[in-house]
Amino acid sequence: MAAADNLLKSLDYSVLQQCMHCGMCLPTCPTYMETKLERNSPRGRIALMRAIADDEAAVNAEFAAEMYYCLGCLACQTACPAGVSYVDLFESARGEIERVRVLNGRERRFWRWLTVETLFMRPRLLRFVGRLLWLWQAAGLDRLLRSIQFLHLVPERLRELEPMTPRISPQFSDSLIAPVEGDGVSPPPRHRVGLLTGCVQDLAFSDVNRDTVDVLLANGCVVVTPRNQHCCGSLHAHNGEVELAKELARRQLDMFDVENLDAIISNAGGCGSHLKKYGHLLHDDPRYAARAKAWDAKLKDIHEWLAETGVRKPRTGCGIERVTYHESCHLAHGQKIVSQPREILKSIPGLELIELPESNWCCGSAGIYNITQPEQSAKLLQRKLGCIAQTESPVVVTSNPGCHLQLACGLSNRRDHPCRTVTQPVTLLARAYRAEWE
Repeated sequence: MAAADNLLKSLDYSVLQQCMHCGMCLPTCPTYMETKLERNSPRGRIALMRAIADDEAAVNAEFAAEMYYCLGCLACQTACPAGVSYVDLFESARGEIERVRVLNGRERRFWRWLTVETLFMRPRLLRFVGRLLWLWQAAGLDRLLRSIQFLHLVPERLRELEPMTPRISPQFSDSLIAPVEGDGVSPPPRHRVGLLTGCVQDLAFSDVNRDTVDVLLANGCVVVTPRNQHCCGSLHAHNGEVELAKELARRQLDMFDVENLDAIISNAGGCGSHLKKYGHLLHDDPRYAARAKAWDAKLKDIHEWLAETGVRKPRTGCGIERVTYHESCHLAHGQKIVSQPREILKSIPGLELIELPESNWCCGSAGIYNITQPEQSAKLLQRKLGCIAQTESPVVVTSNPGCHLQLACGLSNRRDHPCRTVTQPVTLLARAYRAEWE
């Protein structure tokens, strides 16, 4: 393909030049702190991207390996005094890697086709597969195969992935949530909001979506939840499939009547960070650019929305006395939402919040990083579990499905760990409200 098509060359060059090479990002970068190698740092990766933009280097397998070794946790963005938008550089670099196909092995092509290009582009097919997986788990076939050590007969890589398989919810969001809830009540609702149900969030955490609706209802909102929603596209954007991410953004915009909603609510940190960038993603689309800009202005994380509108403090507790809070990277670093989840937790009577050491250090989930980089992911998980153990809290809360799954998987293998439960702030707030109603 022509050099002009190079996605790194198409970037505003001033973005690449913003990096001052000051090094303040280095101690915040998990991969650099692991290896102490410059190329494994945000500063080193930006230098590689700039070399490609300047025709001093080519996109090759070594460059691709480096970009996929990066977690994309965006801690460097928080630390950067120059305001470098690392996420734009990171996604463009991965997009260029996929464009020139320097990682084009047959096995990799198959899995990307099956997941990124097929399942996560077709919500009905994804839910059908989710239902089959639920039947498998509900019948106990997964436990049976482990007990007879059948999994030792499958390839090692698949055997390593099996414990990460999420427990699928018996009911998905459309079964738990009506298309419109909260209309015609007294006193009249203050706001009308749309709810995003997600893909993995819908399959594995539909109960959290239900909790989110109950919290919104308790805080004076009419909640509109379109049926059979699509993936937000964050998986695609973070893995170099920019055109597919744009297509999913268009589908999402078509599902919501943005003009007649006060806010569009996300309850997944990683998804929300991407969802707030539809305006940037579709800025050159004449049909969708204005709608995407309006979407960005109304997209709110659930904790952000409650803090802005004034969360109603519950009159009763949630049945838990002590928690610690792990921050989703894309909630803290991507959306800059740090204090709001803590405010939600502190609003619950009788609940003590114990601050977690390194609360905003990545847990190693990072989208599909625990699948593509299992060794580094496991190191980060063990570091996180060690910090949680220091708090001696029986419960850890987080605000992202990937983090939730990663922490739950890690704790299931640590029987001696003082923390036994992973949940989410909105779930605890919903429990407190329900205790009032009961």
